[in-house]
Amino acid sequence: MELDEMKLAWQQLERHLGQQQALQRQLYRERRLDRLHHGLRPLVWGQSIQIAFGFFFMLLGIDFWSSHAPSLHILAWGISVQAFGMLMILSAARNLHLVGRIDYALPVLEIQRRLAALRAWRVRVEAPVFSVIGCFIWIPLILIWIQWDWDAMGSSGPDFWARFPEIGARLLFSGVVTLLLMFAIYWLLRRFGRRRWMEDNFAGSSVRKAEAVLGEIERFESENG
Repeated sequence: MELDEMKLAWQQLERHLGQQQALQRQLYRERRLDRLHHGLRPLVWGQSIQIAFGFFFMLLGIDFWSSHAPSLHILAWGISVQAFGMLMILSAARNLHLVGRIDYALPVLEIQRRLAALRAWRVRVEAPVFSVIGCFIWIPLILIWIQWDWDAMGSSGPDFWARFPEIGARLLFSGVVTLLLMFAIYWLLRRFGRRRWMEDNFAGSSVRKAEAVLGEIERFESENG
């Protein structure tokens, strides 16, 4: 009878320990996932700010081309800035959508897969596209600013583009040089084994920290499974 009682007590102790370990794993997971959730907030805030700037550039472009006499260069400057603003909005919306798809109740492997989709978008699409556009988008912005200054001075006759057409060629040349320098830097970083460092910077600190948290959870669960 004493032996049976000892076996029963031992089984109860094992169940209790198992419940304690399961509770510890659950608490650890919840704390880390809460840290992951909070860690992605700067990315969400940043994308929200990007949307605001996108609307600003879009409205700036529309206001410029709609308030000047229709001409090819006026339309080109205004529409390019407008399109840039729209692209900023769409890109930020895509990031917010991918962040919103991360369900913290899912298994770690599925969360990692969805976070990987966010990284892939930022590294393979968003960063290259904005890097190339960034080499040139400042040109119409400068030209719009010059044109508004020209208008503010009350200059008569043709607009400044007609008076100084060489400005556009010089600015475009600067943009091409900037683009070539960017490609050279990209090639050098890959050549010297810094591709991962570059991609991590494209992904952003919020994504890197989230990946690190998921790695901690995965190791903990494998060691205490």
